[in-house]
Amino acid sequence: MKIAITGGIGSGKSYVCRLFEKHGISIYDCDAAAKRLMRTSPTLQQQLTALIGSETYNSEGQLNKAEVARFLLQSDENAKAIDAIVHPAVAHDFQESGYEWMECAILFESGFHQLVNKVIVVTAPEDIRIQRVMQRDNISREKALEWIHKQWPQNMVRERADYEIINDGRPLEPQIERIIDSL
Repeated sequence: MKIAITGGIGSGKSYVCRLFEKHGISIYDCDAAAKRLMRTSPTLQQQLTALIGSETYNSEGQLNKAEVARFLLQSDENAKAIDAIVHPAVAHDFQESGYEWMECAILFESGFHQLVNKVIVVTAPEDIRIQRVMQRDNISREKALEWIHKQWPQNMVRERADYEIINDGRPLEPQIERIIDSL
């Protein structure tokens, strides 16, 4: 059985993943995999360079994050073009990885929900999410809200998930244990 843990920015999904890992569950991190593949896959490097331009990687072959971010933020079409290159590579990497669990922030937007049998969503009240993002990234409330609103609303994800972990200060361990027992 393949299981995904998802949740919007500031929900605490990475923290919840670490709690699952304390129960002996290894979790594939889609964000980390995307960054790794963009650094190490010659195919991805060629495709991204063809899309973005010769400045995508420096002379040592290191990803020019500023150049990728500039291209990404220019338009939704640019973001979709990058996703069309990176998402299939990450999906393939997950399928070949041997992992049964994945952490994926944009599970439904990326289509990765099709790779799993069950979905766990981590939710938190918006005010808590805003505070977490502001503190973690040292950004303004407005910028935190901008990032939150770029993702699907929590209720849309919650409706599609099989399980919900509410990360609002209540104990997480009993919620996690209930899900593990149910699986």
